[in-house]
Amino acid sequence: MLAIDGISKRYGETVALSDATITFREGTIHTVLGENGSGKSTLVKILSGIVQPDEGRISLDGAAFRERTPAGYQRAGLATVFQEILIAPDRSVTDNILLGLDGLFSRVVPRGRRRETAAAALRRFAVSDIPLDVRAGSLPLAAQQLVVLARAVVRQPRVLILDEVTGALDFADRESVFGLMRELAKAGSLLIFITHRMDEVKSLSDRISILRGGKVIKTEDAGVSTSEQLLAAMAPQMAEELSHV
Repeated sequence: MLAIDGISKRYGETVALSDATITFREGTIHTVLGENGSGKSTLVKILSGIVQPDEGRISLDGAAFRERTPAGYQRAGLATVFQEILIAPDRSVTDNILLGLDGLFSRVVPRGRRRETAAAALRRFAVSDIPLDVRAGSLPLAAQQLVVLARAVVRQPRVLILDEVTGALDFADRESVFGLMRELAKAGSLLIFITHRMDEVKSLSDRISILRGGKVIKTEDAGVSTSEQLLAAMAPQMAEELSHV
């Protein structure tokens, strides 16, 4: 469904990504692993249209994808939930979930169905107790994260990129999110999942890519490598130190 081929990005002397190549398959949860500074955040920003690569090709459905702006990616069916919880704090929960969905001169969701549509998006996470009319900024961080996730899901994306989204969630909310991820993948969507939690990697992943120092070290099916082997590929020095503990 989606592929990056030879993607590179530099910031002065710093190489954030170097000749990165990954093929992402439809109907899968594809986990991207890497230490801080490995290039994960740069990859997410490139696939969201926020950052432009210096080199390389991005393909969608086998054809070169050229409209590399945030709006272009959204029109193509890609949605991103970033590690930072991005809400409009003074707007209602309903407004936040539907934020950016309507066009400048057109309304995708009729005014009379806005609350219903927002509530339905939250229910997909088995959440029904977040009030729709309160200021989103007044909610606890976990609820704010669920609102942001609902904003992505309401767009019915073909590709959903989730960048370290579980940090603010408790166990029950995490399990609800994981259940929806599996449901979306089963329905044919691609989920690109950035996480550092090995339990999430092992329980969710269909495919795994490892970044280190801006390079793609390997991409493989889940279950090929043990957790120890994944850690060794991701952070050899850390794995070596742990082996002597």
